[in-house]
Amino acid sequence: MKMTVPNTTFKTRVCNDALDDPNPFEWKDVTTQDIFQGQKIVLFALPGAFTPTCSTSHLPGYEELYDEFRAQGVDRIICLSVNDAFVMFQWGKNLGAKNVFLLPDGNGEFTRKMGMLVEKENLGFGMRSWRYSMYVEDCEIKKSFVEQGFEDNVDQDPFEVSDAQTMLTYLKS
Repeated sequence: MKMTVPNTTFKTRVCNDALDDPNPFEWKDVTTQDIFQGQKIVLFALPGAFTPTCSTSHLPGYEELYDEFRAQGVDRIICLSVNDAFVMFQWGKNLGAKNVFLLPDGNGEFTRKMGMLVEKENLGFGMRSWRYSMYVEDCEIKKSFVEQGFEDNVDQDPFEVSDAQTMLTYLKS
């Protein structure tokens, strides 16, 4: 059965490039069609910006291997988190992310439709994304890597198969 990315509209903030504008950022709605249609995309999702594993390993791994992904025909690498656009922007700025597009799923709509929304109240996080990655061609999910333990996730945050190297190895095979 063919699996496709769910239809969602993301609330993003983009720079309007106006040099004389004191507030150069503006809201822009971006749909899954805008992002995935006609593109080869690697998307990885994680529990939250500024969290330890996400900041030291998950996002930096994809940043580091960006050129190798491009050499495999990937058009774009996207990091998705159930955080708002302001948090995602500051996190990217803090880490110096230049190659990976940070996509805020502030309401968790995309994550919920993917079946990856989990409760992390025990950590004070509320609803968050489970850690996973997927390769998408023209809106069709070709391969996904979901971390173990999704069913009983409350006290876990594994990071073994959604990493950049696992995805790159799959693309090279």
